[in-house]
Amino acid sequence: MKALGTRLRGLRTEAGLTGALLAQRAGVGQPTVSKVETGRMVPSTDVLGRLSRALGLDEPTAREVRDLLVAVEAAPHAVETPSTEVPYGTPLDEVARSAGLIRSFQCVVLPAMLQSAEYARHVFDSAPDSTPEGVGRAVAARVERQSLLYEPGRESVFVLTEGVLRTWPGSPALMLAQLDRLLAVESLSTVRLGVIPWSRAVPVMPRHGFTLCDQAAVVVETFRGERVLDGSAEVAAYEDTFTRFEEAAIFGSDVRELLLRVMEDFRDLGGPTTR
Repeated sequence: MKALGTRLRGLRTEAGLTGALLAQRAGVGQPTVSKVETGRMVPSTDVLGRLSRALGLDEPTAREVRDLLVAVEAAPHAVETPSTEVPYGTPLDEVARSAGLIRSFQCVVLPAMLQSAEYARHVFDSAPDSTPEGVGRAVAARVERQSLLYEPGRESVFVLTEGVLRTWPGSPALMLAQLDRLLAVESLSTVRLGVIPWSRAVPVMPRHGFTLCDQAAVVVETFRGERVLDGSAEVAAYEDTFTRFEEAAIFGSDVRELLLRVMEDFRDLGGPTTR
């Protein structure tokens, strides 16, 4: 199943299409494209035909992907219901890359797209059964994903609790570098960074963080991986919750002042002065 998904993702990349644009051309949902490409769903013959036509495949290539589908369907247990929780990196990478609007709320850990490499390393190291090789791959994928922040035509909105800024791994020096990165990202025209300060009551008791990708899917990060939710009712509920958190947050110069105050607190803990 992964071979079919990998081949389709490669063909889409060669065609210069995002997952969202391919989905639009094929007349299928964007989550369907993501699930097929990441091996979490076996496409029907009709869906595969739609994708092939949208990709403009010639007959030999179209026959190749049809043969891959036949092989998947013939394999034992090929159509078992997949787990909704999958390893770090691929789900959010694929869904986020296809989205024009990313909205992320976090109450414990910094949003994946804002993490420095060292911060991300601590996040992945804390996962059960982590290995050095797996952590390295996950960190590389997370850092590569952050290039989306700089692409014109995309918008990213991040809302954090102040507790996120003060929950730190490693050392004060690591957090000073991380907070300096937040200051740099906050200045981007494609990014809005908001923080709910500890002096304000939260509008909803946060149970976990989440990332909305357009109006198509929600990604929730757990200790073991990433859980993708794409039901319309679930997405709508998360959108409403995000709006409430966003309305409670401070932005712009107020956020920059808060970040600088938190940096001073980390300097008092022994971190060096950043340049």
